Amino acid sequence: MTSDYIIEVNETDFEYEVLSFSQNTPVVVDFWATWCRPCKTLSPLLENLAHEAMGAFRLAKVDVDENPNLAIQFGVRTVPTVKAISMMQVVGEFVGNQPEERVRAFLAKITPPSQYSLSIEKAESLLANQEWEKAEETFSELIEHHPNQPDLLLGLAKASLGLGDAFEALLILRNFPTSRQYARAEILLPYAESLAYFKKDQLPQEHDLDFAFQNAIRLASKGNLPSALDGLLDILRQEKRYRDGIAHKVVLSLLELLGEEDPLTRNYRTELATILF
Repeated sequence: MTSDYIIEVNETDFEYEVLSFSQNTPVVVDFWATWCRPCKTLSPLLENLAHEAMGAFRLAKVDVDENPNLAIQFGVRTVPTVKAISMMQVVGEFVGNQPEERVRAFLAKITPPSQYSLSIEKAESLLANQEWEKAEETFSELIEHHPNQPDLLLGLAKASLGLGDAFEALLILRNFPTSRQYARAEILLPYAESLAYFKKDQLPQEHDLDFAFQNAIRLASKGNLPSALDGLLDILRQEKRYRDGIAHKVVLSLLELLGEEDPLTRNYRTELATILF
């Protein structure tokens, strides 16, 4: 794969495309081989991260079988081997397949924050401040350029729920890609589904606790998360297993929506534990 951010290099153009280029922009060199199984996992990850970084670094791919002299020159004894070059010097390296978190940490040490990273930081800040509309706009714009990114999809789902848009959120959450964010998306589902039932006037209305639950969903849909949580905790004080545990599940949804950084989250988690245990 070649693109604006990814290039295949050989012994002839390595000096210009990698060493000279590295005087302005860091270059990550992926030494790989067609027969290498771990390469088939690592190389696509590096390619995705190069596109995500939008030029913060260049990814240069070297087939060691076709370019043995480069492998010897850089001391490559096994593949995959990844070396970062800046100002014509090797400034970092790792050998073998690595999990995404470690690869990201490796890249973070050699690259300045990308515009993509800064935009995500801004969007996450908007979520933390419950500026739902601005957060939704920012995540939607990012997804246009980076579709199917789990971090972005989770952020958009949260912003949609913050705005009371159950159906947009459900569209995302019910089709969420397998990723490290999948479990967090699952936590949001009970509130999203309850909100959708509320919007369609399909929540149970048989007992006093049903009306209390409906009121809590109504408050949450208006963005009044603390009052909604208070109402749900009051339900749990009266009936811990209300409607197969839906009140408990929605509390967890709303705490995920609040975020772990919100000081209220810890207080509500402590109160929830006191009620349940």
